[in-house]
Amino acid sequence: MTPQQWQTEQFERNRDHLRAVAYRMLGSGAEADDAVQETWLRVNRTDTDAVENMRGWLTTIVSRICLDMLRARRARREEPVEDWPLEPVSTFERAQDPEQEALLAESVGLAMLVVLEKLTPGERLAFVLHDMFGFPFEEIAPALERSVPATRQLASRARRRVRGADTEAASSRLAQQRAVIDAFLAAARGGDFEALLEVLDPDVELKVNRTSFTDPTPIDVSGRIAVARTMAERAPQFAHLAQPAIVDGNAGLVVAAPGRVLSVVKCTFDGDRLRTIDVDVQM
Repeated sequence: MTPQQWQTEQFERNRDHLRAVAYRMLGSGAEADDAVQETWLRVNRTDTDAVENMRGWLTTIVSRICLDMLRARRARREEPVEDWPLEPVSTFERAQDPEQEALLAESVGLAMLVVLEKLTPGERLAFVLHDMFGFPFEEIAPALERSVPATRQLASRARRRVRGADTEAASSRLAQQRAVIDAFLAAARGGDFEALLEVLDPDVELKVNRTSFTDPTPIDVSGRIAVARTMAERAPQFAHLAQPAIVDGNAGLVVAAPGRVLSVVKCTFDGDRLRTIDVDVQM
């Protein structure tokens, strides 16, 4: 076996592992595939004779690539909304193996992906590699270009943010909010104007950072009737992909296709009514 053949065999042996790491880092099957492909391109240009731990070395490479992609993603989100890519629901490419995508998404959990989105790129890498894959901090630190103690601190901070507070009062509040979300989701799926009115505060505000492929103008609507009308007209096309989740400590929604979070719906409440609905489309 030639060195090139051995290198290819080692990469293929670890491909699924690399994709699993990339998926948990990026929350997107398509982007995970891109990261794995870029990893192979870099490996193919590198002399691996001196590499003792091929799996660890490959993980470091894919982690750095994901780190760069996360940082670039954050930078794009700081640009004006009108400069962002258009509606992902219209441009989403189905995975080559939808069943495997669905299994991978289920194993991670959409709610977990939403929580991971709230971490900094460094926190996310430290948490994913250590808490999800069991890599020692000594192997994670080089990928972050930080010291071992600093990497351990990043993972600890991420762990606290992921776990959050779980008090009895919070559980009761979330249960009440979840009932409102369930009613809202049922009304949105059916485009039921009257039912939407029942769960909306009189001064409710709806904000969507992007809308459809043909109309990229953000939505900013206020008032129960206007919001109910907008939701009744637009929601049925994506509401069937939505499911309840915890977003920033409140009950909310995640809109997802297999293997990819498409948008996150953040809500605030006034008793048993929705006060604000903020839709953040993910790219």
